[in-house]
Order: sequence, then structure tokens, then C-alpha cells
Amino acid sequence: MMDRRKFISGVVAGLLGPPLHAVAQKLQAKIPRIGVISGDFANDSPCVKWLRDGLMELGYVEGQTYVLEVRWAEGRTDTFPSLAADLVRMKVDLIVSAAGPAALAVKESTQSIPIVLASSFYPVELGIIASLARPGGNVTGVTHFTPELMAKRVQLLKEAVPGLARAAVLRLSGRVQDLVVADMETMARQLGVRLQVLEVRRREDFTAAFDAAVAGRAQAVLSTQGPLFVQNNVQIAQLALERRLPSISGEPGAAEAGALLFYGPNVFEGCSRTARYVDRILKGTKPADLPVEQPTKIELAVNLKTAKALGITVPKEILARADTVIR
Repeated sequence: MMDRRKFISGVVAGLLGPPLHAVAQKLQAKIPRIGVISGDFANDSPCVKWLRDGLMELGYVEGQTYVLEVRWAEGRTDTFPSLAADLVRMKVDLIVSAAGPAALAVKESTQSIPIVLASSFYPVELGIIASLARPGGNVTGVTHFTPELMAKRVQLLKEAVPGLARAAVLRLSGRVQDLVVADMETMARQLGVRLQVLEVRRREDFTAAFDAAVAGRAQAVLSTQGPLFVQNNVQIAQLALERRLPSISGEPGAAEAGALLFYGPNVFEGCSRTARYVDRILKGTKPADLPVEQPTKIELAVNLKTAKALGITVPKEILARADTVIR
């Protein structure tokens, strides 16, 4: 026969709710904290916005089902290691690298926290992942920049500017940029184009770089990629136009800002796709089991206003391939 006191205790416990230890566990359950490193200025990052939108489409509510810890580089790639170290110290649940050159710094800062690439350069060549199909380790995500892409930009510029023999390349510092420039130089040699490589570190360096390009008798200008370039699309396009140098860029909005050509993927769409990786990892999937995605589409844009101002007739073959023509 059941003890009367045990029976009453059981009834009361049932009325009061679940055991105290279960309540304590629920209270201790924390909202996932997602660290993000952005190369942009605070609260002015399309990639972070697209990531937020992608998470919202998957049912996540910021502040309720996740917390975003964003660290802004404000165009300074040299800050990536310290920003990554800060997020690691916070013990975030996952880190999103929303700036291509940041991926290496994040990888070097942790071997345990899952890392999702929202936009990355040469992740295999830099040793960030083992391969696209089987990344291994704690890194996966989206990559947009390949040797073929960089080489194609040189080729397009050569097609658009008949007789092109000398071109200037604006670059940032770092190992990633070394790879980008090397791929451009490989194609340039094949096409008989000599490249003049000019390093820029801050906004104020662009004017001097363009003056050096003119002094070096450059006939056109290319740029590598990075936060400093996308944040200064308009200034770069204006300087190129003032010095009558046709330009090609892979930064979103470059053609609209006045560059002659844009060739590249929609990197912001990749930031949205990153949300699916975040979702799967938070639900238990290991980064090593998620293949790294490449661009699904490469876009070409031509600014005919700029072409007219420079006195250039863009070949019909390029116009026929263009996804966007600005008239």
C-alpha cells in the first residue's frame, strides 16, 4: 500500500510543475551567440544585413533565438586577428567570416569553434580547408574567389581595351592578396600585358596610387578585392575617369559607381546562403561534413557612360555577354 505522505508529495509536485532540476536546466539553456567579423564600418554592412535576413527566413529571431556579436574592421584588414581573438575569448558558439581576408585570421585563432565562410578567397590554397568537397576541421561555408575569376578579369580588360600593354593593379597587403596578384600576373603574361602593382592601405592612398599608375604609363587599372575597395567604389571610379584609365572591379556596385566593367559573383547572396550553414551547425551538423559552396552565377556589368567619357567602344561580344548594361 502506498505511503500517504509520498502520495501527497507526488500530487503536490505534479501540481507545482516539473522537478526543480529540470527548471534549472531550462533556465541555464543559453541563446546561441554568433560571432561575425565584418570588414565594413559599424552598422553599414550589406553582408551582415543579408545574413540577418537569411536567418530570419529560417525562423530565427535576433535577441530571442540567437544573438549576433559583430566586430567591425572598418576597412582595416590588419585588425582581423585581434577581432577574431576577441570573439574566441567570448566563447561564441560559431563565427561567421563576412570579409574574405578575415577567414585566415579566424582559422588561426581557433581549431574548435565552428567557422562559416560568408565570403572567402582561396580557402584551399591558404590551407583554411582541405578541399571544397571535404573541408575537414572546423571550417565550411561559401567561397567566391578563384584563380579563374581573377584571370578572367585581366582577359576582359584586354578585350575591352584593344592594344592594352600596360595596366596597374591596386592591391591590399597580405597573403591572400599575393595569390590574387599572382593569378592576374599569370594571365597578363599570356596576353602580353605588363602589370604595375601598387599597394594601398587606406583611403588616402588611392590618389597617390593613380598618380603612380599614370607615371608608369598604365593604360587601364584593375583592383584586387577587400573592404577598402568596396567602401571606396565611387572614389576609385572617379580617379580612374579623371586619369582616363578604364577600370574593372569585382566589388558589388562598382559599375554603378562608374567603373567601366564589373565581373564577379553576387557576394551578398552568398552571405544569405551562409545562414543555412549557421542553422545546420547550430542544430548539430559538423562543419567538416558540409561541402563549401562556390558561386552559382558570375555576372558581368558594363558602364557605357564611362566608356563614352573615355572614348572607348566596348566590343559587341562583351555587350552580348553582359548581364547589366548601364547607359
